[in-house]
Amino acid sequence: MRRPGLWWRGKSTLAKVETYTRWSFHFFPLVELTAIGLPVFGQVEAGLAVVLFLPLCAHAVLCGVTASRSLDWTRGTREQPVRLLISLAVFSALFGAAALGLAGHAPAGGGTAAAATSLCVGVLVFGVGTLALGVRGRRRILGIVTGFAAGTGLVALAVGLNGSAALGVGLATLFGGGGLSFTSVFSVWLLDSVYELDAARETRTRLAVAEERLRFGRDLHDVMGRNLAVIALKSELAVQLSRRGRPEAVDQMIEVQRIARESQREVREVVRGYREADLGAELAGAQGVLTAAGVDCSVTGSATGLPPAVQSALGWVVREATTNVLRHGDARRCRVTLRPAGNHVTLTVENDGAERTAAQEATGKPGALGRGTGGGSGLAGLRERLAAVAGTLEAGPVDGDLFRVVAEVPLPPASSTASPSASSEATVSRSVSEEVTP
Repeated sequence: MRRPGLWWRGKSTLAKVETYTRWSFHFFPLVELTAIGLPVFGQVEAGLAVVLFLPLCAHAVLCGVTASRSLDWTRGTREQPVRLLISLAVFSALFGAAALGLAGHAPAGGGTAAAATSLCVGVLVFGVGTLALGVRGRRRILGIVTGFAAGTGLVALAVGLNGSAALGVGLATLFGGGGLSFTSVFSVWLLDSVYELDAARETRTRLAVAEERLRFGRDLHDVMGRNLAVIALKSELAVQLSRRGRPEAVDQMIEVQRIARESQREVREVVRGYREADLGAELAGAQGVLTAAGVDCSVTGSATGLPPAVQSALGWVVREATTNVLRHGDARRCRVTLRPAGNHVTLTVENDGAERTAAQEATGKPGALGRGTGGGSGLAGLRERLAAVAGTLEAGPVDGDLFRVVAEVPLPPASSTASPSASSEATVSRSVSEEVTP
């Protein structure tokens, strides 16, 4: 059984804004019944109160349904509810006119006139505010508000109310309906803005990935294009010299071999720069990104002096843990600590979003830190990267609401600080030399 509040905390910021907006308008019918309908029972006799309260309930339900369909229309999930909007407008106008008629013919000195007038104004205010959700354009909304206000004043005069009472009813409808219409329009604008910001963030992420791919493509083209052209020319020259029996053909092929080895080394450097993560840059980037996202992030420790292989492995831990905090948690604080101790270094990433992360692990949703199966994300991928440098990784909830990721990597002896990739390059170079050398 999920803990209280986990349903809300499990939602993204975008989903929270939409849920809050929808349920705000879903509560409007309850507010209408409580603030307008219930006081009627204390002002008029019970039989008349029931007669007035039942159509008010129908109006409140119609307002709730229209608001829900209108919000769906603003999000583009259904067509504009034209029939519901017309039905609500007609029902509100008829109900308001009937209430004003009752107020105009009610005996003086009783509470019936006041109750009917309040009922008329309340119904029109909630009706106009709901109609504003389903239309676009300031002129249309302004026309609806002023039209209902003017119509209310004219009907009040027609049913026998004096000029001051009719003016008061019209102004009350104007300001009340205008205020609720502004609330509706502002809520829709805020919801649309949040969606647009989320789309912009996704676009920015895709552009960043595309830019990195272009950079990698340019680097690879710069390295291989020139060298392959030289190899092709020298190979062709060696063929021509060999056909003529010239000894210079051997020199040309030796030069081709040298250029091929140089190209192999340069490509490996490009790929290493593309795949490896710089720990110092990742620590600074994590602090900047989390702070921009509203998470209080502090970073303690420095990556200076650590071997490149250790920095790369721990840099991926920082990157994945930061992604976990942003996407799968609801953290407000995050602490990143890098602490060398003796012959090993420990990286700790701790945040207070344990409930959300635990829920992701329990449901097995892809993308959670504890469920990654690929080499690039999740605990499995991080453990593979740390295993290459004999490191270990622990992750899980601690102390109730905290989620902690701890990576520990042993430091190589001072005499053997060369990175594994360098030794791998030497091995590949020797094997290529043995294969190519006659």
